[in-house]
Amino acid sequence: MMTLSMENLGPLMVQTTASVVQSLFRIGLIVIAGYVGAGFLRAAVGRLEAVLVTAAERTETVPGAARQRVMTLVGLLRTLALVVLWALVVIVSLDQVGLNVTPILAGAGIVGLAVGFGAQNLVRDVISGFFMVLENQVRVGDVAVVNGTGGLVEAITFRTIVLRDLSGVVHVFPNGTITALSNMTMEWSAYLLDVGVAYKEDTDHVVEVMRRVAEELRQDPVLGPMILEPIEIFGVDDFGESAVVIKARLKTRPNQQWVVGREYRRRLKKAFDAEGIEIPFPHRSITVGGATRPVQVLLKSGAAAPGAAA
Repeated sequence: MMTLSMENLGPLMVQTTASVVQSLFRIGLIVIAGYVGAGFLRAAVGRLEAVLVTAAERTETVPGAARQRVMTLVGLLRTLALVVLWALVVIVSLDQVGLNVTPILAGAGIVGLAVGFGAQNLVRDVISGFFMVLENQVRVGDVAVVNGTGGLVEAITFRTIVLRDLSGVVHVFPNGTITALSNMTMEWSAYLLDVGVAYKEDTDHVVEVMRRVAEELRQDPVLGPMILEPIEIFGVDDFGESAVVIKARLKTRPNQQWVVGREYRRRLKKAFDAEGIEIPFPHRSITVGGATRPVQVLLKSGAAAPGAAA
C-alpha cells in the first residue's frame, strides 16, 4: 500500500493548485474571447444591416420599408449567431476543465436527432418563420391579418408572430400554424369608400365634389404627403335600398390609410352639406287604418228573415 509523506504531499498540492489556476485562467481567457467575439459579431451584423438596407432601398418604392424588413431578418440572425458562439464557449471551457467533450458532442448530435423527431412542430415553426422573413411576407410594424385575426405586428421570431389588435389584445401565433396571412401595409395601403347618396342626386355632380375634396386633402401640409395618388372613383357600384352607392379608393403610404380616410370622410360630409347633397338613411312609413265599417244587408219586402220559423 502506497503512503504519501509530507515531503511528497507538498509538491503534489502545489502542482494541483497550479493546474487549477491554469485551467481557470484559460477559462477566463475563453470567456473574455467570447465577449470580444460577441462584440465583433454585433459590429459585423450591424455593418451587414447597413449594406442590406442600402442595397434594398434602391428598389423599394416606399421609404422605410426596406429598413423594417432588414432589421427583422438581421435581428433573427444575430440571435442565432450569439447562441452558437456561446455554445462553443461552453464546450471549450469544459474541455479546459478536463472533461472529454467528444462524447458530449456525439450525445448532442443524438439528442438533437431525437429532439428533431419529438419536436416536429417546433422545427416546422422555425422553418416556416425563416422563410416568412426571407420572402418578406410580413415585417415588424405592418398591419396584418393572421388566420382571420388582424392587428399590428409587434414581434417576429423564428417560432412565433405576435399581433396586437385595436383593443390592445395580444395574439401569438406559431409560424407553423399560419394558414392565411394577409398583409395590409405591404409597400402601399388603400382606403376603400362606399359613399351613399339619395336617388334624386346627380351622380356626376357627386363625383366632382368627391374629387374636389380629395384634391384639397392632397394639398394639406400634414396629410398630403401620406397620399400617393389622386383619388380613384370607380363609379356607381350599387343601387341600395335607399341610396345610390359610389365606390372610391384612396392610395396611401403604408399604415396611413385610416388617418387619411377618416379625415376625408369628415371633409366630404361638410362638402355634401354645403352643396345640399343628401346622404339618406333607411326609414319606413307606417299607416294606421281605422276599423272596418259594417256591411249593410237589404232584405226584400215579404222575404223571411234568416233563421225565422216557417
